[in-house]
Amino acid sequence: MPQDQALKGRMERRLPIIVVVSLAHIERASAKGVEWTYTDNVSANGARIFSRHFWEPGDEISITPFREETTYGNVVYCQRLADGRYFIGAKFKDHVAWSIVRRYDGINISAPAKS
Repeated sequence: MPQDQALKGRMERRLPIIVVVSLAHIERASAKGVEWTYTDNVSANGARIFSRHFWEPGDEISITPFREETTYGNVVYCQRLADGRYFIGAKFKDHVAWSIVRRYDGINISAPAKS
C-alpha cells in the first residue's frame, strides 16, 4: 500500500549549513519588512530558518541568500525558541539552485568519529 509522503516527513536530506539570507513576507515586502537572518539547514526543496518574528503556516515568503537569486516559498511551521526567536520551516515553490546546495548536495555527511 503506497504511503502518503506528507505523513512521513521530509522527502530529502537537509544539509546542516548556515546561509545568510534576507527573509520577507511577500505581501508586506518593503525595506522595513526584510529581515536579515540565517538558515539552520537547507535542501533543494526547503529550509529551516531563524527569525525574530512569528510566522503563520501558509505565509508566502521570499528567501534571498547573499549574492544569489531569490527563492519563493511557504511557511510550513513556526516554532518558538526559548530565547524568544523562532525557527520557521519553509517549503520552496521550486527547486533552488543556490551555489551552496549544488556544492554540498550528494556529499555523505556522517557523525563525527568517537575518540
